[in-house]
Amino acid sequence: MRQTARDPDGFPVRGLAGTYRDGHVLDRHTHPWAQLVYAVSGVMRVATPGATWLTPPTRAIWVPGGTPHEIAMRGAVAMRTLYLAPSGEAPGLSACRAIEVQPLLRELILHIVRIGMLQAGNPAHERIEALLVELLAAAETAPLELPLPSDPRAAGFAERLLADPAAEASLSEMARGSGASLRTLQRLFQAETGLSLEAWRGRARMQQAVVSLSAGAPVTEAALDAGYQSASAFIAAFKKTFGVTPARYRTRTP
Repeated sequence: MRQTARDPDGFPVRGLAGTYRDGHVLDRHTHPWAQLVYAVSGVMRVATPGATWLTPPTRAIWVPGGTPHEIAMRGAVAMRTLYLAPSGEAPGLSACRAIEVQPLLRELILHIVRIGMLQAGNPAHERIEALLVELLAAAETAPLELPLPSDPRAAGFAERLLADPAAEASLSEMARGSGASLRTLQRLFQAETGLSLEAWRGRARMQQAVVSLSAGAPVTEAALDAGYQSASAFIAAFKKTFGVTPARYRTRTP
């Protein structure tokens, strides 16, 4: 009765597999179903009106139903995503967040995608659904969220930083041609994201570092990808952000 009441079609969970080329963008859209945005290979940038995430194959983004979002591909992406029919919100599933995809959750996602749709009234499918919701609700949140400013000048500047997190140019150099002075941008970022512009850029670089490390890059290479010329400075910044060294983080990657 619970399943039928919330999903007239009788399919509370649906899986979708798709392959996308580098640079492909699923334009901003919304749907009543919640979505677990996950890819077994490639990197995706998931953006909502208020935040953006850069996610490697060891992470997924939970997007509650009704949330406008867009997905951009970096490199070839093999997406294996799930849609969950509207229901009473489980704790931990009421807001967008990046989650750690542990091996059991990964295999469950792939299993549901192979099935295609879980059918209400099928005892085996209902057990799979219950386990899925339990794992999603209990999954550890990955610190990959970047709040986005709403002011058009600051938003455009944020896009420039995200497009090239390893850029060596100073913030003052990058601010030229943005339509606002560096001081104005600093004020806007602090007021609209809760982060200083410098801290925001640092977090964008840490996002890139996580993607590189999750892809198996050595620490030195990940440091360069994130815009650090000094491995020691990168290690210190990474540990301050995530509480572990980059090398230890790699060993924890599912």
